[in-house]
Amino acid sequence: MNHSNLQRNEVLREQLAAEYVLGTLKGGARRRFEQWIAIDATLAQAVTRWQGTLHPLAELSSPVQPPTSVWVGIERRLNLAALRVAPVHAAISGRLRDSLRFWRGLGLGASALAMLLVFVLATRAPVVESPAVSYVAALSGENAQAAVVVTADAVRRTLMVRVIGDSAVTADKVLQLWALPKQGAPRSLGLLAANGAVTLAMPGDVTPGSTPLLAVSLEPRGGSPDPNGPTGPILYKGALVQI
Repeated sequence: MNHSNLQRNEVLREQLAAEYVLGTLKGGARRRFEQWIAIDATLAQAVTRWQGTLHPLAELSSPVQPPTSVWVGIERRLNLAALRVAPVHAAISGRLRDSLRFWRGLGLGASALAMLLVFVLATRAPVVESPAVSYVAALSGENAQAAVVVTADAVRRTLMVRVIGDSAVTADKVLQLWALPKQGAPRSLGLLAANGAVTLAMPGDVTPGSTPLLAVSLEPRGGSPDPNGPTGPILYKGALVQI
């Protein structure tokens, strides 16, 4: 991949910008991407847009109590076993188990530890109450402001779709979500609430590899009368990326 290819490929540009913001773009690829941001205003705008539009994802998550094995793993990675030798160190270790506020009070030096804690909880703790987010898409209109956020759970095969903008849909119209595959006609994924969130079934073959883009169209009440695609205008679109 080089910069010229990225400039010509909107889907790839959006995908890499999203991965950069999410932190899944790592190593040399991340450093090279940061160099491109410094010289490419369009790319920098894409990164800024993703930074602003991924905040609503926090609303979709709920607290999960990590198992004891997670804390043990954290202590092992941070070499905290010695803290249990002295009573005062044991108290610190106990407070560490009790509350994440311990991390927030340690200042700049402890920020790296807090980041490690978040990473371990996100990657190792089993999620029971909340769906696991496998893919995400932020769909925006002509003003480049995200209006629809889609999170996908590849295990449960569900889509959580939240309309975060003012869609101003009249009573005789409805929003409809579409998968835009690399090959073949658009596929309807379901109807959306004009405001708020809905949960839809996700077909097994909808992945970022097979379906790089999602789109929302404005359709007559009941949805598009054409099974092969939207009949109304496309209001929002965005890349589906893996996280």
